[in-house]
Amino acid sequence: MQQEEIWDADTAQRYDTPGTGMFAPETLGPAVDRLTGLAGEGAALEFAIGTGRVAVPLAERGVPVTGIELSVPMVERLRTKADEATIPVVIGDMTTTVVPGGYSLVYLVYNTISNLLTQTEQVECFRNAARHLVPGGRFVIELWVPELRKLPPGQEATVWQSEPGYIGLDTYDVLRQRVVSHHFRFDGARQALLFRSPHRYIWPAELDLMAQLAGFELEARHADWAGAPFTAESRSHVSVYRIPPVR
Repeated sequence: MQQEEIWDADTAQRYDTPGTGMFAPETLGPAVDRLTGLAGEGAALEFAIGTGRVAVPLAERGVPVTGIELSVPMVERLRTKADEATIPVVIGDMTTTVVPGGYSLVYLVYNTISNLLTQTEQVECFRNAARHLVPGGRFVIELWVPELRKLPPGQEATVWQSEPGYIGLDTYDVLRQRVVSHHFRFDGARQALLFRSPHRYIWPAELDLMAQLAGFELEARHADWAGAPFTAESRSHVSVYRIPPVR
């Protein structure tokens, strides 16, 4: 499926889960705190802004935020929370779309760089971030660590979350470095609701090389937005890349 087909009106309607999941205060709060600090006195640009999960509270903190988003239905959902004057959004692809202005911060959260299904597209995403940043500006990526150590020989899937009413599992194609995420939601009925999305997984070291190709330096990497140390056991990371300041 194309990304436009995945992030359709039905998905946009179900995407927001106020107070729970990715919208839980303990998840969203530290992300907004960290991004506010990294933006400083400058403006921020969000790649794949979606329904404004991060952009809306970030703008409420006084950071000017602009977005790029491929899905029109997701932006329509955002418009129920903030108008165009408050959070401008350009419809387009985060690998090529250019918006006016210079930014101190570009950010791409919740594994979304993996929605780009080729290495070439992922490198172009870094280059597009660099186009928008002022000298010394930062590009922040939140991304999961591929769980290949959980795959014994002959097995292609891992269950990464299981709780009442929900099962999340990933099926791996290690030859093409691809993953399909399967989200099963169910209640007492006999049928479950399934949402699937394809991804290209990226090792942290590969991500660092992409950054170098676009002129970035790795400034920091943590296991979460609160700054926990990144270790071999970390399931995800928040990586901060910086364009060198003019000397």
